[in-house]
Amino acid sequence: MELNFAHMRSTASNPEDRAAAIRDAIRDAIVDRRLAPGTKLSEAEVGTLFKVSRTVVRQALQMLTFEGLVNSERNRGAFVANPTPDEARQIFSSRRLIEPGIIAEVTKRITPADIKKLREHLKTEATLHQKLGADARRSEIKASGDFHLLIARFGGNAILEKFMAELVARSSLVIALYGRTGTSSCGHDDHDNILNLIEAGDENGATELMLKHIDCIEADLDLKAGDELTLKEALRLG
Repeated sequence: MELNFAHMRSTASNPEDRAAAIRDAIRDAIVDRRLAPGTKLSEAEVGTLFKVSRTVVRQALQMLTFEGLVNSERNRGAFVANPTPDEARQIFSSRRLIEPGIIAEVTKRITPADIKKLREHLKTEATLHQKLGADARRSEIKASGDFHLLIARFGGNAILEKFMAELVARSSLVIALYGRTGTSSCGHDDHDNILNLIEAGDENGATELMLKHIDCIEADLDLKAGDELTLKEALRLG
């Protein structure tokens, strides 16, 4: 298991802060797709990397389990969650319910400074979109998720922002597991147009495009690949 974040060892002053820092580091590795679905998270190994007790590691893993990013199995340990196709569909269904509410909030509250930050972020997305390779693709996917998180942050509703952070992280897991090869047809152009509509105060237009954007992201997934087939279906007999 390559966690690749040993340099991020926590220097926090109490166990709760250390556990939260480890939780954040593992979550970032999952969102960045450096930790694949199904990866075992050994308490001993994580504790050694961060120089903390297994009790602190266990607390961090419990936080991630609560967020749906880690599965804990009795007598086996903790693993990066491996969502089923049905769970993947539920994640995107949840996004369709939550993100219109975020659009409604941000359209009312967005400031010129917020718009400027989002424009700068879109420039980063555009740069990543032009690059090739797996690392660039991972970075582009993360940047795409970060755009949705920025929209939530500028909406000013901390509860919705927290929900979105969880949904974006779980979406990254789903994309890592079910994403098709090649570059997604969704992304930067949609983001740019959504931001234009928000800036213009067009809540309905921004909401409609956001929903289409989420549909597009889900359509890029090969969710049938993970469905359980009958023997007849697997052998393609009729």
